[in-house]
Amino acid sequence: MKILSRVSRIALAAAAALSFAAAAKAQVTEIRVDWATYNPVSIVLKQQGLLEKEFEKDGIKIRWVQTLGSNKALEFLNAGSIDFGSTAGSAALVAKINGNPIKSIYVYSRPEWTALVTGAKSNITKVSDLKGKSVAVTRGTDPHIFLVRALAEAGLTDKDVRFVLLQHADGRLALSRGDVDAWAGLDPMMAAAELDEGAKLFYRKPEANTWGILNVREEFAKAHPELVQRVLKVYEQGRRWSLANPDQLTKLLAAAAKIPEKVAAKQLKERTELTHSAIGKPQRDSILAAGIALQKAGVIDAKVNVEQVLNDLIDERFNASLSN
Repeated sequence: MKILSRVSRIALAAAAALSFAAAAKAQVTEIRVDWATYNPVSIVLKQQGLLEKEFEKDGIKIRWVQTLGSNKALEFLNAGSIDFGSTAGSAALVAKINGNPIKSIYVYSRPEWTALVTGAKSNITKVSDLKGKSVAVTRGTDPHIFLVRALAEAGLTDKDVRFVLLQHADGRLALSRGDVDAWAGLDPMMAAAELDEGAKLFYRKPEANTWGILNVREEFAKAHPELVQRVLKVYEQGRRWSLANPDQLTKLLAAAAKIPEKVAAKQLKERTELTHSAIGKPQRDSILAAGIALQKAGVIDAKVNVEQVLNDLIDERFNASLSN
């Protein structure tokens, strides 16, 4: 009787676990995904309704939320307002260090999306010229991290310049109006400032731009790994379409960002690479370098084990079905 009772308990527990898993899956009626002008693949997915087509048979709706920068995507992820969010790799790392429960699961681009920018008539030509000057920047984003690293390399800190905290589009506007001396730029606004106003990218360092990373809420990934896999499968469809149709991608970005096609083309053809998808060593190395630089600059506490946090952030288990 004891043996039978034990077997019965095991069977009941297993049945309960299966029932709970099935119920959890059934509870997903909506997947919330961000789109951003700095993530061109997300625009393809949204405009072509690819996720809607994938999940229609399951009765799962897709809700699109625009994010204006990594900081907003991370804020929405932390609040549970979105399930998938587009950020720079370095921004995701800092958020993870600060307790944001996310996993980085996919590469949507390898961009040079940030540089330090000044006006056409400015005398600023190098980072050291920023001492005592004002710089528009969006805190918690790759441009912010890029600026901090650039200052450190020039022997300066954030105390040597005046940070004017604005969202990216507002930072571009502040520069064009002459309200600030420089701007930690982000495409496509940065490309627009170049082409429309003659703005100068006075400091560029492509390798210090960390990758475009798709993140998922840790809780969502744990409860619904099969849904995460399917979202990434659709992302792959969008990425491959983008590579095969560069001119159409340019048109989509221009329409979504409300910018001229020449601006979208500059961003996509000169400073955006879409040939990567699986997350792994190249992303780890780039994000770790950014984290160590930020720690040396005093932005990240010296007690933080940056590599350990990075290992907890990056989740490679969804790479198997990707193209590379």
